[in-house]
Amino acid sequence: MQLDLAITGGTLVTAADMFAADLGIKDGRIALLGAPGTLGGAARSIDAQGMLVMPGGVDSHCHIEQLEPDGGVNEEGFESASRACLAGGTTSVITFSNQFKGHRIRDTLEEYKARARRGAMVDYSFHQIVTDPTEAVLAEDIPALIGEGIRSLKVFLTYDTSHVDDAQYLRVLAAARRGGALVTVHCENYEAIRWRSAALLADGRTAPKYHAWSRPRVVEREATHRAIALAELVDQPIQIFHVSCSEVAEEIARAQARGVKVWAETCPQYLTLTAADMDRPGFEGAKFMCSPSPRDPADRDALWQDLRRGTLDIISSDHAGSSYDGDRGKAAHGRDAPFTQVPNGVPGLAFRLPLVFSEGVSSGRIDPCRFVQLVSANPAKLFGLYPRKGTIAPGADADLVLWDPSRRVTLTQALAQHAIDYTPYEGRVVTGWPVMTLRAGQVVMERDVVTAEPGSGRFLARAPYPMIAPSGRLADGFDASAFPV
Repeated sequence: MQLDLAITGGTLVTAADMFAADLGIKDGRIALLGAPGTLGGAARSIDAQGMLVMPGGVDSHCHIEQLEPDGGVNEEGFESASRACLAGGTTSVITFSNQFKGHRIRDTLEEYKARARRGAMVDYSFHQIVTDPTEAVLAEDIPALIGEGIRSLKVFLTYDTSHVDDAQYLRVLAAARRGGALVTVHCENYEAIRWRSAALLADGRTAPKYHAWSRPRVVEREATHRAIALAELVDQPIQIFHVSCSEVAEEIARAQARGVKVWAETCPQYLTLTAADMDRPGFEGAKFMCSPSPRDPADRDALWQDLRRGTLDIISSDHAGSSYDGDRGKAAHGRDAPFTQVPNGVPGLAFRLPLVFSEGVSSGRIDPCRFVQLVSANPAKLFGLYPRKGTIAPGADADLVLWDPSRRVTLTQALAQHAIDYTPYEGRVVTGWPVMTLRAGQVVMERDVVTAEPGSGRFLARAPYPMIAPSGRLADGFDASAFPV
């Protein structure tokens, strides 16, 4: 076989094993693996001596060029987001198409697809946010988008413009069960946050640090318990997004022990930042505001135990950046604005893999195989992209990252390569760094320089897959989802 590219001399790391081998690529896919020194006849060869060769990262939760109800759009466009991803070793993303209350899904989905086709340099798929599950949306829009390969829905249990109540959530769960889609959930109690925020403001507690006070652990824990219970009632598999603490993970573990098909993720901000970061002088704490809020050092450490146990099995970025300055940034309403008027979210596309590798592998908390599981293989499996993505095996897409496990790097805004004007990880030193990223067998990043072309990313349609099939365990044996009400 005439190979297009051979990667030689490296240590290959998959979710299951770690071994010395050479790797051959043909027509954008992995063609074969061979013992070191046995591959010849390639048009080009890359020496990976001293490097880990791993599947490209799969970021299954990031907000990119998302259309907003006020007519605006997320600051992070597909081109800049892709540059940040490739710089950090991520080659595939699942991002969000929004639905606005009072509108049909198609009102935004087609425009969102067009934006991705123009700008994306990573391969991509979508989660469809559902904020207004009307009869037409449930009966027509959701089956249509599932048929197009958009096989995951997102619901918020909080936020004024997005939240659904329990009745609406049940209808979305039932529609997903009928269509064969996964439901992903942002779990925080809407009314509890509103009530507590109003009390904080009435007491003059307006600074960024009070964002954490407005949504303590119990607010996330209660909503997680409720989201799981209702999903169990419908017998609809779900994933819990951005778990911030072990109290929430305990709810998930109890459900998993009962056989409920529930999965959960966390994010680098909950493994590296704490609520104290929002208590920096002046308005500086706004840079660290996200929801749920980062917690305490003990919570951060406990999450690593949940990751090792497998209760949490994915680490996504939840990249939802708002710049510090600018008319859509954190200070859009002034630097004296109360925390309730400061945009939520932190940027994290580029530094997801370096942070997790440094805090996980380099610090001895996890091994390289578990790292690959958390940032690549598990998200690919849960969202129907495996084994095309998330592994190193013949037939898989040749999406790879060559990783220097011993390189020490100080994180800076310039290295992030995103559109946001800051990084919350400025000055943090990590051990382990991507030196080359390949997408479909092409080198698209080398030594921090991204060379991919805008629009070269491919849409990843997702066919039915057994992992997210209902369990068949129904209360009284009655499938209420079969009766759209």
